[in-house]
Amino acid sequence: MSNDSQNGKHHEGDVAFIQSLAELLNASDLSELSVKREYGEHDRLTVSLSKQGKQIAYAAAPVAAAPAPAAAPSAPAAQLPAVSEDPASLPGVVTSPMVGTAYLSAEPGATPFVQIGQAVAEGDTLLIVEAMKTMNHIPSPRAGTVKRILIDDGTPVEFGAPLMVVE
Repeated sequence: MSNDSQNGKHHEGDVAFIQSLAELLNASDLSELSVKREYGEHDRLTVSLSKQGKQIAYAAAPVAAAPAPAAAPSAPAAQLPAVSEDPASLPGVVTSPMVGTAYLSAEPGATPFVQIGQAVAEGDTLLIVEAMKTMNHIPSPRAGTVKRILIDDGTPVEFGAPLMVVE
């Protein structure tokens, strides 16, 4: 692949990414957004979000990179285990296929799609990720039991961010 076509791919993906971030910023109560993109042998994307004085940092592998997610958890510390394990490395982790806002129920106040300990079948809706005003149902990739929910309702998520653990 030539450098020009590779740069064109990066440019198109970056434009879509920036548009998604702008939508996320407008649709949420985020106050600041910072993105650092490095191309080369070790592509890297670092996103920093500020929400009412709290800063949340994400580092994500680019879409064209290996499928193993490299995103930092976007969950509050209270839901993370006492040991410092990376939720993205847990067996059965379900990651976000896109940048957006994750919702655990179909509408505010409604019963969540799933709860910890609940059995799910492959294809059952686990949650919704809103991206550019489109509600995307995230299905369970396997049958199993919901072991952990790693995000809160209304949490901004990045591509590859760990959302739940279904084992």
